[in-house]
Amino acid sequence: MLVKRFIVGLLHINCYLVACPKTKEALIIDPGLKERTEAERIMKEVNQDSLQIRYIVDTHGHPDHISGNGIMKEITGAPILIHEYDAPMLTDADRNLSTMFGYHIVSPPADKTLKEGDIIQVGEVKLKVLHTPGHSRGSISLLGQDAVFTGDVLWAGTIGRYDFPDSSGREMMHSLKRLAMLPDHFKLYPAHGPTSTIGEEKNHNPFLQTLNSGL
Repeated sequence: MLVKRFIVGLLHINCYLVACPKTKEALIIDPGLKERTEAERIMKEVNQDSLQIRYIVDTHGHPDHISGNGIMKEITGAPILIHEYDAPMLTDADRNLSTMFGYHIVSPPADKTLKEGDIIQVGEVKLKVLHTPGHSRGSISLLGQDAVFTGDVLWAGTIGRYDFPDSSGREMMHSLKRLAMLPDHFKLYPAHGPTSTIGEEKNHNPFLQTLNSGL
């Protein structure tokens, strides 16, 4: 599995390009783009590696993750995938909370909705959908052979917010427990900040160290 990270948007989100080196099929995770030039930077890498984008996948429906969906779909023709619970947020600026922060950000509607256990496959790369709510009702993590993309659930050294209207501290704790059960060597690709490993987070992330006490 080939993974390339692009830091984009107002909130410096990690947008990931994930590809199968053998078949050159690929997907994009969380295109939270602010400008078209950011899409062009990503597509430069796509074209240099002769990749074909099969999917655009949102880990959840907040505006900093979906703002580039329309641009990337226009350029690539790839369908937009998101968990069924967060799909209504794509086309509703109130639901996705962008109006709360003084913006009006919407996306084309989902072409396909996801649920727990679904497999997203590009070439020989398979990503399993883990429903990991807490940050949002429909937050997902994407589980690969030895890596996990955690969106705004688990970051290096901390976790995502759980004080939004559709957030839940109880569900966040349950999701973190699920992620903490993964093997220590699994690489962690969060939506913000540096990469890490599950083992590193279990050893040093205070939120994983205090799971038993709740959030």
